[in-house]
Amino acid sequence: MGTPDDYCKGRGRPKGLCDDTQRHTILAQSRRLFVQRGYGATKTEDIAAACKISKQTLYRLFPSKPALFAAVVEAARPQWLEFPVPEELPLQQALERIFRIDISDDEDRDRLDLARLRLSECPNHPELHQFITESETNHPLTPLACWMTRQAALGRLRLVGDAFSLARMLADMVFGALVMNSFNDFRWPSGEARQIHIRNAISVFLCGVSSVPQTP
Repeated sequence: MGTPDDYCKGRGRPKGLCDDTQRHTILAQSRRLFVQRGYGATKTEDIAAACKISKQTLYRLFPSKPALFAAVVEAARPQWLEFPVPEELPLQQALERIFRIDISDDEDRDRLDLARLRLSECPNHPELHQFITESETNHPLTPLACWMTRQAALGRLRLVGDAFSLARMLADMVFGALVMNSFNDFRWPSGEARQIHIRNAISVFLCGVSSVPQTP
C-alpha cells in the first residue's frame, strides 16, 4: 500500500484534495501524540513517521511545530460549542445545545485531554502564545457573543456589560469546573452529573439564585 506521499503523486489526483486529506491525517496524529507524550516531548519526525509522510511534506503544510499545535487547537473548536442552534428554542434549551449538554463521555474525555495539554504546556513553551492567543474577532467565544447580541436585539436577553465579557463569564461557569476537575484524574461520576452541572450553570447565569428581586 502506498504512503500518502505516493498517493499525492498519482496522476489525475487534485492537489488540493490530497493536501486536505494529508492535513486531516496530520492533525489527527499530532493531536494523539501531543496528548500522549506532551508538546515538548513530541518531535516533528515522530509526527511525520506516524503519518507516513516526509518532514518536507509536513513543513509544507504546517510551517512550524507551534503552528501545527495551534491548528490542532483550532480544529478542536467544534467539540466545545455547537452552532447554529434553532432560533425558536427557549434560552435555557438553546444554551444547553450550544454547550453540548448531550456530548458523549468519550468525546468529553477527548476534549478535556486536549484542554489539559494546552493548560500544562503553554506556560513552558512561550513560542506557542503568538499562535494560540486569539484576538476577539477570531476568539472561540465570538460566535457565542454574537448569538447573545442577537438575543438581546430580540428582547430575549439583557446584556450586562458587553456581550463578549458575558460569553466569557458563562463559558467559565460551564467549562471551568469541567476542565479543572479533570486534573489529578478526577472524573465526573457519570455523564448525568456532567449534564446537571451544565444545566445548573446555565440556569444560574440566566436566572440567578436569589429569591428576592434585586435592584440593578
